[in-house]
Amino acid sequence: MDNAAGQIAGFIARFAPPMQKRIRDARSALRKRLPTATELVYDNYNFFVMGFSPTDRPSDAICSLAANAKGINLFFLWGARLPDPHGILKGSGKQVRFVRLEDAKMLLKAEIEALLQAAVDQSETKFPKSGRGKTIVQAISAKQRPRR
Repeated sequence: MDNAAGQIAGFIARFAPPMQKRIRDARSALRKRLPTATELVYDNYNFFVMGFSPTDRPSDAICSLAANAKGINLFFLWGARLPDPHGILKGSGKQVRFVRLEDAKMLLKAEIEALLQAAVDQSETKFPKSGRGKTIVQAISAKQRPRR
């Protein structure tokens, strides 16, 4: 297990077992959907976040999974620009929108797949066509809210 994988396993282990499974499943589903993405990981005060970017620059990320003790959200970093004919995106800011994920199977829904595809298509920096993405642990907060 490389250092990033070990760190991420430790971050996830802080959550209650059912939430650990939800996080791992959602992460796995997004890794399959975006196989060439660079995964940017943050263990912040409020949330454990995994961003998905075509590069190692956070500003290029298109979406992220954010987990806390209460659940997991899929954030679209430019969600306000995305077509949302089914009205599933939540939030009212000028840029970010999100979907609450009850489980990883939601990522397979046509409505969410369409949002992911639109986010990929609208990304100014394109994802590599081949290869495998890498994982980078960007930040670890010394102080955190309880994860259970």
